[in-house]
Amino acid sequence: MRISELAEQTAVPLATLKYYLREGLLHPGRSTARTQAVYDGTHVERVRLVRALTESAGLSLGSVRDVLEVLDHPPATRHELLGAAQDVLLVDEGGHLRPGGEQAEGERPGGEQAHPAAASAAAPADPWVARAAELAAGRGWCTTDEPLVHRLADQLRAADAAGIDLTDDHLGALAQAADGVAAADIAAVPADPGAAVRHVVVGTLLTDPVLLTMRRLAQQRASAASQDSAASQDSAGGQDSAGGEAALPER
Repeated sequence: MRISELAEQTAVPLATLKYYLREGLLHPGRSTARTQAVYDGTHVERVRLVRALTESAGLSLGSVRDVLEVLDHPPATRHELLGAAQDVLLVDEGGHLRPGGEQAEGERPGGEQAHPAAASAAAPADPWVARAAELAAGRGWCTTDEPLVHRLADQLRAADAAGIDLTDDHLGALAQAADGVAAADIAAVPADPGAAVRHVVVGTLLTDPVLLTMRRLAQQRASAASQDSAASQDSAGGQDSAGGEAALPER
């Protein structure tokens, strides 16, 4: 198909397709003349993926390029593929910044990766990082110089500063629920590398709000059940008290 047909089939303006081509987000078509080329189904899929990543997932063009790089040169294993896709999400969300610093976790100026042990040794002791790492280790989650552990520490610190006491039992219940959600997520990831990247990146961003909404709905149900239980106990206590008074002997 010609580029005008590609625009019609994908509902993407011709100018946008030409921009994708200039920026390397869309691979070139097969040249048929000096100024003409033809496109096929792979271009249709790539355009739809780019649109999903930018519009539905809200990724920056730089992160879209990273996703496409993973897609075009997938890692050897599915686990590494999922990790690479998650890394894209972390970078697009700003990554992890050390307190008072501007470098991403484990990164030296210029993008050079620091050795995990050296990065950990350079960081000051932080009780919130220690608590987050302990929680992660207890669930069998990765804790070796892991940016997500530091992000969790920042979130726990913020909750504490706001006067929200997240007890170990509460965090343990949340972590157990997270394990269940993660198992469902991984089970739903397609085997095809391209579909897997789309599912992890776009699917994660679009299902995170779904998860939050379902949590609100579940909270309403749990609150109503707790209130009904308390009312039942009060009612039963009142009946017992009334029965006890009736049984008192006459003077």
